[in-house]
Amino acid sequence: MAITTDHTRAVADGAHSHGVVPAGSRAERKTSFDLADIPVPTGREEEWRFSPVARLQPLFAEDLGAGGVLTTVVEAPEAKVEIVGKDDARLGTTGKPGDRTAVTAWNAAQEATVITLPAEAVASDVTSVRVEGVTKDVTAQHLLVRAEHHAEGVVVIDHRGDAMLNQTVEIVVEDGAHLTLVSVQDWTDGAVHASSHRARVGRDAKLKHVVVTFGGDVVRITPDATFTAEGGEVEMVGLYFADTDQHQEHRLFVDHAVPRCKSRVTYKGALQGVGAHTVWVGDVLIQAEAEGTDTYELNRNLVLSDGARADSVPNLEIETGEIDGAGHASATGRFDDEQLFYLMARGIPEVDARRLVVRGFFAELIEEIGVPSVRDRLIASIEAELEKSMSVITGIAPAAAGEAEQA
Repeated sequence: MAITTDHTRAVADGAHSHGVVPAGSRAERKTSFDLADIPVPTGREEEWRFSPVARLQPLFAEDLGAGGVLTTVVEAPEAKVEIVGKDDARLGTTGKPGDRTAVTAWNAAQEATVITLPAEAVASDVTSVRVEGVTKDVTAQHLLVRAEHHAEGVVVIDHRGDAMLNQTVEIVVEDGAHLTLVSVQDWTDGAVHASSHRARVGRDAKLKHVVVTFGGDVVRITPDATFTAEGGEVEMVGLYFADTDQHQEHRLFVDHAVPRCKSRVTYKGALQGVGAHTVWVGDVLIQAEAEGTDTYELNRNLVLSDGARADSVPNLEIETGEIDGAGHASATGRFDDEQLFYLMARGIPEVDARRLVVRGFFAELIEEIGVPSVRDRLIASIEAELEKSMSVITGIAPAAAGEAEQA
């Protein structure tokens, strides 16, 4: 087991000992719509130092296709769905791409799926976007989700199958709107997926952004959120479970550029098996103009077996002293043997005791997601992952574990 944890750093601090390109303020990161401005990474750059660059290499190319995934939208009655060309004026309004996969996805996608919750509308049902891998052709995709002023609704993006997908997800939450967006990565074992989520949150608007990652060979999700007016609120929730040789990476950036906005980030992950690797990087920038900011980020990781590695790096940059609150916490630890002993001492078999501990670790976060269909699926997925874990510990195959337990 390996653990990395960084803490609050000064804005000008660029000193590192890992042999990577030094990183200064998060605000200084290069962003551009132009491919020439963001070269193919070597792995020595700060934003790529934890990533398996060789496994992501196909997604860095300029000539990505469009036929590798099938996208199906089942919209709420109040929602509107459109397929638009790249020249649509609504595209690109959430900000410029900030890394190589983001800029290649932007340039390669020639059309976008736009989902709009009209002004004042309150969606009566969830809008479901199913993205299913149909070939292993390297593919670019662009989605735009818009909640117009005072609209309310839930959009779930569900990724399944096997694919090589480089994706842009733009999120616009206009003044007074409330939007919940859930992205589920439930790929088969060989999938490679990079997704750049860029969100813009207006006056007195609220965005709940949920990321759930279970499947895939390599999954790298980079959600960015920026406030455009006072009173905005962003809640970022993430849950991930990595298995043998899986790489799951979540890199977040919350940009407090205006006064009196609030952000909360809570991500939890579990990992098991040799070569399982999770990365969580949480960057929060409070700019000089952002008086009255209230922000907090939390990451917790539970390591269930030897040979797994979790890297957790919270970064908080503060350019003004006039804030309501700012903080972060990060912890990575092994399975708690004391909790296990406590439960077993009360007659609970080891297999059931381990399940209870892991369920307890995730329980509060699952309830926070607040979408019943996603919650039920999460519980089932966690159970499936725990079956794998139990088979390693007990030496009993997953199909037989339940029979042995009943006996």
